[in-house]
Amino acid sequence: MRLFEKFIDKNEPILDLGVKNPFSELLKENGYTVFNTTGEDFDLQPGSVESYKTKAVSALEILEHLVSPLPLLQKVPGNKLIATVPLRLWFSSAYKSKTDPWDRHYHEFEDWQFDWLLEKSGWKILHREKWNAPVKKLGFRPVLRNFTPRYYAVYAERN
Repeated sequence: MRLFEKFIDKNEPILDLGVKNPFSELLKENGYTVFNTTGEDFDLQPGSVESYKTKAVSALEILEHLVSPLPLLQKVPGNKLIATVPLRLWFSSAYKSKTDPWDRHYHEFEDWQFDWLLEKSGWKILHREKWNAPVKKLGFRPVLRNFTPRYYAVYAERN
């Protein structure tokens, strides 16, 4: 929420990539106007976002699910972007749900890879931050997650 309060004016409607979710509802509760996409496959229909007329876009935990996020990032409307992705962890393989065939990560990025993807698609990163996963489990990997950033957020703009 802090990134939105810092970089997005409440008078600027936001296109949140993905269907309605708890965070888009939280944004609305905090005075933002938010539009969500309808669940289309952005790999097959990256241009489906071009009909939205917003200056700000949020892509929260969605780009890692795409085979190629580049076309979508080139076509999203507006000139402000807040995006979050999971970082690749050296001690853990990419996430793949055992029960949901759609809930899997095609990419888990290193920060430089995500930066490069945004730059190639026309975005200039103005702010970056990382944080650890809030894990309350015992075990080797959960302990490592306390010391290894798992998530990466950027605020970017384009002309």
